Formats: sequence, C-alpha cells, structure tokens
Amino acid sequence: MSFSNPANTITRWSVVGMEGMWVKMFDPPKESPVTPDLVLPTNPVPEVLAAAGFQRAPDTPHTVVLELMHGVRLDTWDRRSNGMEFFLFMNPDSNGVTGNEFPSATLRLPQGVVFHCETDGKGPPPHTIHWHGHEPTPMNDGVGHCSMEIGHYIYQLQPQFIGTYFSHCHRNTMQHFEFGLYFLMLVEPKDAYFATQYNPAIPIGHCRDGKRRTAANVSAFPQFPGFNANPINALDPWTGDVRLKFNTDPHAHTVPYDIEALWVLDDRDSTWSDLANNARATYPMHGTRPGFNDNFHFNGENSPAAANDFFAFNDFNADYWYITGVPVRARKGETAAIEPNIVIPAALNSGVSGSQVSINGFTGQTILVRCLDAAYNSTEVTFPVDVVIIAWDGRALGVAPFGENHAYRVPAGTPIKMTTARRFDALLRVTTALDSSATVKFINTRGQLPGVAQDVVCTGRIPIKIAKVAPTGTIVINGGAASTNVQSVTLTLTASSVAGSVTQMQFSKDGGVNYFAFEQFATTRTVTLLPGEGLKSVTVRFRDSAGNISLPISDSITLSTGSILINGGATITTSVTATLTLSTSLAGVNQMQFSKNGTFWYGWENYATTRSVTLTSAPGEADGVKTIHVRFRNGAGVVTAPISDNIILDRTRPTGTIAFTTPNPTSSASATLALSASDANGVTQMQFSKNGSGFYAWEPYATSRTVTLAPGLNTLTVRFRDAAGNLSLPVSATIVRS
Repeated sequence: MSFSNPANTITRWSVVGMEGMWVKMFDPPKESPVTPDLVLPTNPVPEVLAAAGFQRAPDTPHTVVLELMHGVRLDTWDRRSNGMEFFLFMNPDSNGVTGNEFPSATLRLPQGVVFHCETDGKGPPPHTIHWHGHEPTPMNDGVGHCSMEIGHYIYQLQPQFIGTYFSHCHRNTMQHFEFGLYFLMLVEPKDAYFATQYNPAIPIGHCRDGKRRTAANVSAFPQFPGFNANPINALDPWTGDVRLKFNTDPHAHTVPYDIEALWVLDDRDSTWSDLANNARATYPMHGTRPGFNDNFHFNGENSPAAANDFFAFNDFNADYWYITGVPVRARKGETAAIEPNIVIPAALNSGVSGSQVSINGFTGQTILVRCLDAAYNSTEVTFPVDVVIIAWDGRALGVAPFGENHAYRVPAGTPIKMTTARRFDALLRVTTALDSSATVKFINTRGQLPGVAQDVVCTGRIPIKIAKVAPTGTIVINGGAASTNVQSVTLTLTASSVAGSVTQMQFSKDGGVNYFAFEQFATTRTVTLLPGEGLKSVTVRFRDSAGNISLPISDSITLSTGSILINGGATITTSVTATLTLSTSLAGVNQMQFSKNGTFWYGWENYATTRSVTLTSAPGEADGVKTIHVRFRNGAGVVTAPISDNIILDRTRPTGTIAFTTPNPTSSASATLALSASDANGVTQMQFSKNGSGFYAWEPYATSRTVTLAPGLNTLTVRFRDAAGNLSLPVSATIVRS
C-alpha cells in the first residue's frame, strides 16, 4: 500500500473533550474498506478441507471465512450456575464444528502462500483480527487504532516463517483476548496441503514425503533423526510431481516429527464473565483529567455503585484454568491433572488428525510440543525429561535469517517461564519408558515484588506416557501379489512385542485415517478392499497385553477386476472346443494371455472379448474338469492377477442295465423294471421304447419303473443320458404276459 498517498482513509472522531473515552477505545467506528493492493490468494487449505468433507466448498477460492465475535456461555467443570461467557471465532463454512468449541479451531496454512481471510465483525463491540507475529501491511495488521475496527474486510498477508503463531481480536484487547477471542495459527512447510491436494493418499498436513515437519536447526542434537541441513536457499532436489517442486528446498532446515502436542494455557476470572457482558461496564466516570482522576465508583447501574457493580481490567483474579480447552479441575491454590488420551479432532485442527494434548507415544518417536501462553497471568512449564527448545514466538532458532541464536537444551525439571502471548516449540525424544507429567504453574504476577515468593494460583499437570517400545509386525496382502481382480483378499500377519504378547489388531482401509474396532490377533484375515480400480492399501496396528499400540503398518495391492466365462458360464460340455467371454476393467488393456494349468502360459495376444479355445492340452487327454486361466496387460505393462473359469469335459457315454423284477411269465397287466446307470458326472435322464416302437419322451432317471404289458411277448428298451448330454447304448429286457 502507499504511505504517502494512501488509497484508503478512515474517518476518525475528534478526541477533543472526550479524551478518556478515546483512551478507552469506546465505540470506535466500524469500517468496511476494500483491501489495498489486493492480489489473488493461493492458500490451498479451504479446497483440501472441502475435498475431505471438513468444510463446504469456499465461495471465494482459497479464502478462509471467519466471523467474530461468536458469544456463547459454556459450562464449567464444576457446573457453575449460568456457566461462563466466551468470545469465539466461527467459520461458517466448517462442517462438524458448532462454534461452541474453546479454544476456536486451529488455522493452518503453508509457508509463503497469499492468505486471504474474509472477515465479518458481529455483535457489540467492534472487532479486529491481529495476526500476532506476522508482518502484514498496517491496514492488514488488525490493530484497531492503527487500521480500523471491522465491519467487513478481507485481510491479506503472506506468512514467511514456519512456526507457531496465534491471532486475536485487538479491540479492547485485554478483555477480548481473555474471553477467548483468539486461535492458534500454525505455518507449515511450503508443500504441506499442496501435497494432499495433488496426491490424496498423503494425509492432510503431511509434506510431499509423507512426513510432518517443522522448522528447526538441530544440527547440535543428532537424537532427532531426519534433520535436513540444507541451507534455506538450496535448490529443490525434488524429482517427483512437478506441481510439488519449488524454487528452493521446502524442507531445508526442517525436522520430521511423529507426534504433535498443542498446549494452549489459559485462565479465566468468572467475575469478569459476569460483569463484562457490556463493554461500558469497565469504564469509570471520567474525571477532570481523564485517566488520572477518573471515579471508579459511580459508573455502574447504581450511583453510588453497588458492590460488584464495577470491575477494572487490572483487577483480575483467575478461578478457572484451561489447557487447550481442557479444564484443570482445581480450585485456587490446588493442583490437578487433565485427563489422559486427549486427541484434538481433525475438524478443529485444519483437517490434521492425531494432534494431542496429553501425550501418548513410544520410545524413539520425535514429539513436537507447541505451547502458547494465552493466560492473563504468567506461566511456568516444567518437563519431566530433557527437551530442546527449537523456536520462540514463531521464529525457529538458528534458522536463517535468525542465525545469531540457536536451539538449546532445557534439562528435566527446569521451568520454562512465559508471559502472555509468548510461544515456544520444544522437541523431545526418549529411549526409556516414561509415565509422568509436565507441570504448568499459573502465576499471579500482579504487584509481584522482587525477592517475594511468587503467587502460584493453580498448578496443572499434563500426562506424558511413553511406552517402552511399540509392537512390531508385518502385513502381506495375497502373499505379496502385485495385483488382484477381486475385492476379497487374504492378509498374512505377524506381530511381536517385548512388553508382552500381541493380543489385538486393528485395520484401516483409508491409509490410517479411520480405523475399525480392535479385534483378536490372528495370523490370517480376509478383508474386502475398498471398491474401485487402482492401488488399494490395508493398514494395521497391533496392541500388546500392556496396552502398547504399534505404529501403522501397511501393504498395498492393485485392484483390477475382470471376468472369464467358458461357454457363457456352463458347468459341463461334450465338446473340446469352447467359447470364452472375457472382460477386464484394467485401464488401457491391449493384451491377454492364457494358461490351462496356471503354470505354463501361452504367448501374449491381442485383447478380445470373445475367443475360441481347445479345452485339452494334448491328444488323448482324459475327460474331467478343465480350467482356463487368463491375465490381462495394458500398455504400461501392468498385469492383472490371473483369473480363471472351469468346465467339465465329458465325452463318455453312460452305461446301464434293465431287468424285470416281476415273475416271468406273468398274468398281470403291468410289471416293474429295475434300472441302474452310471456315469462319472451323473445320469440325469432315461427314455423308453416298447416293442421296437419309437422312444417316448425323456424323463428323470429313476432306479425303478412300472410299465403296462400287452398280451404275449413284451420287449422294453431304455437308454440313459448324462449331465453333459451323452447317450448310453440301448439295453433291453423281455417279459411274457400269459
């Protein structure tokens, strides 16, 4: 924007005669100017979240929408009457988010994108969004008295540094920030989210190499594997998808991590909540010298003010404490631990799954802790193990252009002191089991005097459980086959754990995003792949008797469905020549190959949907079940798994006998026949002739039959037919009727 000749000016009230009011920023104007120097946004996050179902498609491409404030009353852990009032941000595009979540949803975006946030200020009083730690132009910085209170406005900025930030309302900052009008804002490496956009198999928030990364210089700490020591101006070595290639290496001076924990430390004064729903409630009656001799007792609803009819922003007495929205269930002066196994929902985390509050991990995993002091008071964080501080306030230590500092180790038990709005990023990685907790002290720093013991108003504990070792195992689909033409596949599984026997397993078909319930461990398991052509994966996690869960383990197979039918699906035939009906959904198929035993394959030939085939392999081959195998190949050389069909070849006549069981001769007008017939594939029908006349209609085969007799000599002839349609030679029996 231009400073000498600005395109936008904001009308200001005169402060003459109302200095005190202006100092208190009371009822400033709300503005909705056009964003100066507006350029097209490039942030991929809204589209990635929409594709994953976390939000609806954005009305304006690449644009985040936020509304503030969203005022709600939320219950407290002790069910305080009428709860407590919170000011929150709301994204109306979000799915699965009610807007009643505290803290407001975490916003993530890749480094270097042009970020647009379309914002509406709602509800009294006016608001701004200050992008704390970033350096946008003054109009976009969101500091009310330096830019404007909104109104409707599209904030524009371009985050330059990977790290941990937060954003908050900067109007009546002390109250609005304390009431929760803020959110974490995390800047990811350049390829995050783009990687998922161009390859949906990569989980949201992961980089193009499938890993989570953050900026760090841990060259002095080799215990953290995978550190990329390339200078930040090193050329990008990527040779994969050109859409994910950058001018410089996006992973330069980053370190991968396995687990991310988000710690947002906050405190609340319930009296503030009760008395501050009206912005005027904090303003004294102005004296003759505003800000000097204001009267703090005659500006309430009563005059003089009744008890508790007024409060001032320096009169803060916290009585509720939170860690990332999880209440510390303690009274003033007490200590309490938050619950274990707390995982942040992906819908509140810009689609990223698995971020934790209380930490569960395994030995050997790299754990990143991002910590924000959002409390009115100061805090002290103490870890039970050594940690390495890799960043403060969004800037990675020892990473250019901040090379004059460096990452440093904080020994176990050493407090890390923080004041409001400070942030640190810490890495930890342990090699022995740990079942402990980090300690968070909330410290009343009002009127703190040197040499006087600090006033710890509450102590929270964050569980940290590191299992001694994760179970290990393997998974193989269909014996390691590269492809299959059926959705049902067989898994072969192995697993072991030094912590005990492996008792359970759990499967995922979408790359570990969603898991089915744990089930009893077995070495084989039949599963049905997700429908549709292409590469399919099955992921498994194992759990041992100690409760340790393995890292996800996967195998994949290409699903290329097809079919083969002999003689349209017939089960039996009398002819060695048959017709095949063939199909496959293999993209670009142009060849097929046949086998009669599944071992020896004939040469590749052009693909066709029908083909004549000889069922036997050599002259004189016996009848029986004949199988034809086929596999298909496309121009890229992808070969489907063999599929087959079989048919019974039966060219042998059935044999049989016929005899009268009635005494011969007989005076009866009828007689009973005894019949027998045999065939390798079963006799199904029989047909009779009497005294040399033509044969009657076919009838089901039976072992006895009653016939009528004419006076004199009677000759009964029968022939049998098998399932293939082969006919026996005729056989006869005679009887005399006297």
